Amino acid sequence: MKTEQGRSLGRAIRDVRIADAEQNNVVVELGDTERARLELLHEALEDVSKEMPEDMEMLTFQIVPGRKPRFWVDITSFVEMARDKRTYRFLKDTRLGRVVLIESHDVDDVADRVTHYIAERIVEREKALESDYLLKKMSDSAIDPSVVETTKRQKKTRSGTSWLWWFLFGILAGAVGLVLYAWFLPTNF
Repeated sequence: MKTEQGRSLGRAIRDVRIADAEQNNVVVELGDTERARLELLHEALEDVSKEMPEDMEMLTFQIVPGRKPRFWVDITSFVEMARDKRTYRFLKDTRLGRVVLIESHDVDDVADRVTHYIAERIVEREKALESDYLLKKMSDSAIDPSVVETTKRQKKTRSGTSWLWWFLFGILAGAVGLVLYAWFLPTNF
């Protein structure tokens, strides 16, 4: 229906749909731009990923597509593009919230920071494995089976006589309580 010369609701709906489709194309292109920039970072870190120990399963190095593509370094840290679509943001999720480790336009700066982060994680893992090994070794050499058996026997004999003393103490406390109650009981005589 035309209300005025050259105006119609159908034509307006068609124009809005065309504008919406064009905007969706721009959004898709921006998403592709983000992914392309993250792929540049991934390529910059290729040599680092080849040098990583093979038993480091916690490091993923994957670009995960989505509304906001992310380059995951490990399960808690990732790189994403900032709102301007040109700035890399290296983030880490912690118990206290999300922490920005670096924010830069330069892919090399971000790649250097990611490399340093990976080195920190590898050293932390080595320390944890070494401490587990040392604790096991120290506990194995520190425990003497004869001392353990003697200690167990002493605990059994102590616990066998200690319950008797506690029982007698309970009887005595109850008797004292009854005497005090009878002593302070008001009499109506």
